[in-house]
Amino acid sequence: MSVEHLKKDLIVTTELVGRPFTFHTTWGLFSPRAIDEGTLLLLDHLKVKEDDIALDMGCGYGPIGAAIAHQAPKGQVHMVDKDFLAIEYAQANAERNGLNNAKAYLSNGLSHVDPDLRFSLVVSNLPAKVGNEFFQIMFDDARRQMAPGARIVVVTINGLRGFIKRSFTDYFGNYTKLKQGKSYTISMAVLED
Repeated sequence: MSVEHLKKDLIVTTELVGRPFTFHTTWGLFSPRAIDEGTLLLLDHLKVKEDDIALDMGCGYGPIGAAIAHQAPKGQVHMVDKDFLAIEYAQANAERNGLNNAKAYLSNGLSHVDPDLRFSLVVSNLPAKVGNEFFQIMFDDARRQMAPGARIVVVTINGLRGFIKRSFTDYFGNYTKLKQGKSYTISMAVLED
């Protein structure tokens, strides 16, 4: 296979949350050939309100943010990632799928998110190898920008389940395991009033 061929976009056509989507992606981004199993499990167990103001942390090329934007037509979705290529693809994919209520921008965690924004839903497919310190920064930043009653929902490999339970209990005062699959766990906490 030629390098020129490898530089062409990969196209993922799939159905998420009952709607067909087309995503363009490329080598170097997470799960470029298909929507990964963790994301699919997350979307199967994520409850989205039609007016949610949502944050997708570490959005990659945008499948989670796009699915939320479709389910929250009266809300908005902020998709952030520290990878400029991911942001380019996520924004183009939101536009490609007609999601005017989603926007992607570069941010390391919440470092470039408007500090006055208050989110009702924060989601992430947490990478396994960034270190617990990075997760602690993300959870602390998220808590500061969540509205009372907001939910944070993450998917992780099962090996991080105990750490997430302890962290959510420490940062949010509660933890709920929404689903544990063969390889992944969906965890949630609610920012209580």
